[in-house]
Amino acid sequence: MLVTEFQEGSAQSDFLTRYPEYWLTRRLDELRATDYAYLDAGGHVYLDYGGAGLPADGQISAHAARMRGGCFGNPHSASPTSEIATELVELTRARILAFFNASAEEYAVIFTANTTGACRLMAESYPFGPGSRFVLTLDNHNSVNGIREYAGRRGAGIEYVPVRGPELRVAEDDVRGALTGRRGLFAFPAQSNFTGVQHQLSWIDLAHEAGYDVLLDAAAYVATNRLDLSEVHPDFVPVSWYKVFGYPTGVGCLIARREALTRLRRPWFAGGTIKAASAQGGWHVLAEDETAFEDGTLNFLAIPDVAVGIDWVEHIGIDLIHQRVTCLAGWLLDRLQALRHTNGRPMVEIYGPAGTAGRGGTVTFNFRDPNGAIVDERAVARDSGALGISVRTGCFCNPGAAEATFGLDKDVLAGPACQEVVSYDDYLRIFGLASGGAIRVSVGLASNLADVERFLAFAEDTYRDRFPSYEGLKIRERC
Repeated sequence: MLVTEFQEGSAQSDFLTRYPEYWLTRRLDELRATDYAYLDAGGHVYLDYGGAGLPADGQISAHAARMRGGCFGNPHSASPTSEIATELVELTRARILAFFNASAEEYAVIFTANTTGACRLMAESYPFGPGSRFVLTLDNHNSVNGIREYAGRRGAGIEYVPVRGPELRVAEDDVRGALTGRRGLFAFPAQSNFTGVQHQLSWIDLAHEAGYDVLLDAAAYVATNRLDLSEVHPDFVPVSWYKVFGYPTGVGCLIARREALTRLRRPWFAGGTIKAASAQGGWHVLAEDETAFEDGTLNFLAIPDVAVGIDWVEHIGIDLIHQRVTCLAGWLLDRLQALRHTNGRPMVEIYGPAGTAGRGGTVTFNFRDPNGAIVDERAVARDSGALGISVRTGCFCNPGAAEATFGLDKDVLAGPACQEVVSYDDYLRIFGLASGGAIRVSVGLASNLADVERFLAFAEDTYRDRFPSYEGLKIRERC
C-alpha cells in the first residue's frame, strides 16, 4: 500500500500521523514495485533483514551483463583476462573505502568470505599472549566470541563487559573499568544483532586512550546507518556485504587501519599471500600489502558486484533507508506494546529499547499467552512460516545477549550441569525455561508498511486469547 492510499482513521493513517517523515521515503515504495517486485509476486513478507538483505533486480542484471560482456581470469597473473579481473577488484577496494569515507592512506580493504572470515583472520593473527587482554561486550555475535578461543590458548586475559538494565545496554563506566591493566584488543558491535541496540562509537577513542586496538563489528549496522571512518577510527571493521544489499553472498571484508595491520602476524601462508617461498629452503616472504591476508584466489567474479551494490545504496541514499527503517521499527514497537489479550494482559514482551532512540531496525520479543506464559518461539517459526512470513527465531548466534535477556545465572552457565548439554531441550531443562529464544523482526531497504501490518495481523489472529500448542515440536535451533 502506497502512502497516498491511506484512509482517514485507519491504522495506516494513524501511522502517518505519528511518523510523518515516512512520506519522505515514498521513493522506496516505487523501488519495491520495480526492483523488488518478486516479493509481492511471491506473496513474501520478508522481515529478516538482520539475517540478509535482498538483491535488487538491477544488481542481478548488472552481474549478468558483465559476465556476458567480458572474459575474466585468475587475478594472480599478468594475462589480459587476469589484468581485467585485477582492475575490477582494485576498483572495488576503492569503492568500499569511499563508501566509508576512509582514505587509502589510513585504511586497507582485505577481502574475506564474510564477517566470520574476517573475525577468524583477526583471531589467528592478532598478537595475543600472556601480556595482553581480550575485552569484549557480552552483547556480541559468536563470530566475535570465538576469538576468545585463540586469545585464551595463547595466555591472554579475557573479560566480558556486562549488559545491564531493561534496555540491555552496556554502560560506559563498565567499559572504562574493563579497559585497564594490560593492553590488547577490545571488540563490540556497532549494533546488536539481538536487540538492535546501537552501542557508543565514542568507545573507540576511549579504548585507544587506554592502549587497546578496537574491532568494531559493523555487520548489523551498515545496512541502514552511515559509518564515517574519517570521524571514528576503529582499527578493524568486519563487514558482510550480503547484509547490506543481498547480493553477492560469499564476499565480505576486513577494513583495517594500516598502522594496526602491521601488528598482525599470520600463522601460515598460502597462494596469493606471498612474494616468494621455498619448499626445500623452508622460507617464505609475505606480501607487503593487504594481499598478505587474502588466502588463495579471490572471488573475482563476485567482488565487482559489491561495487554495484554500493552504487545502488548510494543512489537511493543511506540516510533515506535509515529514515524508513526507523519509522517502521517505531510503529512495530508501538503496536506490539499495545497488543492485549481480552483479560488485559500484554501479548508481547519486548527485549531492548522500547523506542527508536539509540536502536536500529531490529525488534526482538516473545509472545505471551493469556496466562502470561512465554509462547515457544519454535511455534512462532512454524506458524509464521506457514503464512509466508519470514522472521528469525532463536538466540541469533548471540548467547551473551540472550543470557542477559533471560537472566540466566552465570554460575550455572559455567557449572557442571551445562557441561552436559547436548541438545536444545537439555538447555531448556537446566534453566526451567519454556523457551530459550526469542522472535526477531528486522526491517530494511525494501520493507514497507504492508509488511509490518501483515505481521501484526498474524500476531493478533494467531495468539490473542490462545494457548498455542507446541508439544513435541521439533525445529532445529542454532544458538
